[in-house]
Amino acid sequence: MGWFWGSSASNDDDSNKSQDPLRSLDPSLREFLAKESPVKYNSSNPPQASPPPAAPQPKQATPSDNKTAQSQPTSSDDTAPKAPAESLFPDGRYAHLWKTYQSKSQVDAESKSDQEKINDILEGYNYRKAEIGRAALENCALEQWDVNECFQSGSIKSRLTMCRDENQKLDRCYTMQAKFLKALGYLSTFDRPAEVDEQIQMHADTLYHRMLDQEKLIEEAKAEGRPIPTFPPLISSSKTKVAKPAAQPVPVKVPDNTELNPADLPAPMQTSAKQRLEGLEGEERKLEEMAIKAEIQASEELAGHLGSIYEKQAEERRKRKEEGKERIGDKIQSLFGFR
Repeated sequence: MGWFWGSSASNDDDSNKSQDPLRSLDPSLREFLAKESPVKYNSSNPPQASPPPAAPQPKQATPSDNKTAQSQPTSSDDTAPKAPAESLFPDGRYAHLWKTYQSKSQVDAESKSDQEKINDILEGYNYRKAEIGRAALENCALEQWDVNECFQSGSIKSRLTMCRDENQKLDRCYTMQAKFLKALGYLSTFDRPAEVDEQIQMHADTLYHRMLDQEKLIEEAKAEGRPIPTFPPLISSSKTKVAKPAAQPVPVKVPDNTELNPADLPAPMQTSAKQRLEGLEGEERKLEEMAIKAEIQASEELAGHLGSIYEKQAEERRKRKEEGKERIGDKIQSLFGFR
């Protein structure tokens, strides 16, 4: 067979050759294809390319169609299944598969013991206290830079006095920024978004520099013999909220600006409150009072979280005792009065 080399013999007409796509094949190969192929090919009438389908014409709406469309109820978005944020299909596909879904954080929270939950609460409270110092130092970055510049390229007098003026400005900035952060509720709400923390930090820095501007105006008025100007309170009421994104509004508790009487505080805190308020006047005293109240609120919030866990444990011990399944640990706790 000469299938692969072709053949010069051909019985087709020139006109058919021009239309036959198999004209260059060997006749023996063409016979084999005609015999074995399930689709019979006629070289005298080759298949023509079918024209592309015409685009469907838009149907004109009739009054009867409009009435039918109005009578049919429309499906609302509320009835459509919704998938959680973890799904790759926000349009609701496979929503039935996500009904029992639980994120890793939820699974971890449910599997934690009571002691682990208590440890998390205490760690969160200590973390907040540490974060106040970090946030205050960030807000005092310019004062830190001034101290650095003083030690590196300051005057001889400044370096001989260990840059006392610059260090005093830094100490005051750090102290006041920490008080503003406490007064704005930085210690409370352990599980709020990080954006709210940043908003509180920025607001505290704004209030501190506003306080410096007011003090400067008061000093200028005293030096020129003019009446001392009055200003509205920096933190006016308990309803004050820090600016935050509208998508997730998170309230920020601010203590009220009523005068604090140390005698009204619990006995362990009275001495400390008197020492902190001693020698303070005006805005600084109000700010210190609000910081003390914020610390009390944070400690009450901490006690509330811990108290709920302790009450749950006490209830579980009571049920075990009623069912006759009391443990050795339960007897020891009831004997010594441990909570």
